[in-house]
This record gives sequence, structure tokens and C-alpha cells, in this order.
Amino acid sequence: MVAGLLFLALAYLAVGQASVNRSGAQTAADAAALASAQDVRDQLAAQWVKALPDPKKWQDIFDGRATLDDDPCVRAGQLAARNDALLNGCSPQGLLKYRVDVRTNKSVGRSVVPGSENYKSRASATAEIQPLCTFPPDEGAGGDALPELTCNGKVWHLKPDDTTGLPKPEDLFDVHLAD
Repeated sequence: MVAGLLFLALAYLAVGQASVNRSGAQTAADAAALASAQDVRDQLAAQWVKALPDPKKWQDIFDGRATLDDDPCVRAGQLAARNDALLNGCSPQGLLKYRVDVRTNKSVGRSVVPGSENYKSRASATAEIQPLCTFPPDEGAGGDALPELTCNGKVWHLKPDDTTGLPKPEDLFDVHLAD
């Protein structure tokens, strides 16, 4: 009977190890997905600053229809690695969403459950970028007059030749996990 109870305790420990490993995989996936989306957010914000004098380009940028200079999946891979995982996949799911798949580098470990020493946990996550700003679409066609930019209730009075005091990327876009 003692042997049976000991076996059950070791099996319970194996389930706990697997749960911790799975949690680590999900943490890595969440961090990687957020990193890719934040990288896109930062690139879109930089594109918006470049397009500041031409408000006709703003909507495309806020909709995610801007050319990115760098692959956001590189940043996702870096965050997965920091969380002791390997990035297995990273892809856009539309213009303002990124999905990542990761696998832990460490296995569940040796236990009374046969085969668990080779099992590595997998997880996926999707992060989404949400524009926070609105502006009158037909105002500010050049000169000193730019449209007022309203981001999350804050109004920004912009000037085409003044890049000081501009909204930060986090003022322009929200990044959050979608699932």
C-alpha cells in the first residue's frame, strides 16, 4: 500500500512538472506575440511621424497599411529565447494581428510517466494592435495646419515642422493579447 501511495505521489509530481512546463511555454508565447505586435506598433508610429506633413497618408498607417522596415518576428524570436523557448512560427493574421507558436527548450523531465523526459511543451498566442486615434479626414492638406489628432480622448495640436511633443507609439496604438 505504501508503494502504491508513493507511486501516486510521484505521478502527481509528474503532472505538476508538466503543468509548470506548459505554463512556461504559454508565457513565452504571450511574450513573443506581444513583442511582435509592439515592434509593428513602433514601426507604424515611425511611419506616421515621417508622414506627419501629409495627413492623407495617416489613415493607411493607422489601418496598418504601411511598409514595415523590419520583420517583427525577429523580435518575437528574441523574446521566446529569453523565456527559454524556440519560436516555431510567427505570422500576421491580417494587418494588425500577429500569431506565434513556441516550443520550450526544456522537456518535462524524468518521472514515473514513461516518455515524459522527451516531451517539450508547445503554446501559441495572438497579439493585436488597436489604433487609438481619430482625426478629421479632409483637414490639414499642408502648410501650418494639420488636423487635430484625438487619441484616447487626448487632443494633439500638431504642426508639420515641429516634431517635439508628438504622441508616443503607445499613445497612437494599443497592443494586447487577442486570445
